[in-house]
Amino acid sequence: MLVIEDDRDIREAIERLLSVTGHVVRLCAAALDGLRELASWRPDVVVLDLNLPDLDGATVLRRIRATSAVPVVVATARGAESEMISLLRAGADDYVVKPYSAEQLEARIAAVLRRGAAPEVSTLTLGGIKLDPEARTASLDGAPLQLSRLEFDLLAYLMQRAGKVVTRRQLLDDVWCSESRSLETVDVHVTWLRRKLGERAAAPRYLHTVRGVGIRLSAPDDAG
Repeated sequence: MLVIEDDRDIREAIERLLSVTGHVVRLCAAALDGLRELASWRPDVVVLDLNLPDLDGATVLRRIRATSAVPVVVATARGAESEMISLLRAGADDYVVKPYSAEQLEARIAAVLRRGAAPEVSTLTLGGIKLDPEARTASLDGAPLQLSRLEFDLLAYLMQRAGKVVTRRQLLDDVWCSESRSLETVDVHVTWLRRKLGERAAAPRYLHTVRGVGIRLSAPDDAG
């Protein structure tokens, strides 16, 4: 576990918490130190503050995503929803706002790690979509789909329930493993997934919004 946080008290508190729960923790007080540490070591998760002394955390996140798929939990005092959406779009896996409890942070980290574990099921096929949960690969009409971790998990969850309407709350609880996250997070990721599938909400092929209920994934011939 790599923690990039400039506040010494918070750094040490996170280290105590995560060490007790069995994690090996390395601490960095500045962005560049954290990036160097990441280049030489492969942590399971990065806990990233945004207000760092040398680089803004958003820049650090973009640099991490340029070279690594390691899960990143943003832990910051900056709680504006627009910034949260921007960072999720940039590749953050979760976002927790200070002040947060030790239990909340540990639960978020555990949820991110669960999402990263590939389920042991066979390849899923729906229309032109093929998805291999174990290899974590997906394709559309034979062309590879470049999906973020959450986009992949979202697509896999919906494919396993193809033809059924899934509520945003179900997605939040089962894919994000979070009761406190805004439902708008689901809408944002569904929009990104639509784009990857080459469709628009006004002209869906696979992802169908059932107004006031949720989302249904159906093959084009089954969309009805």
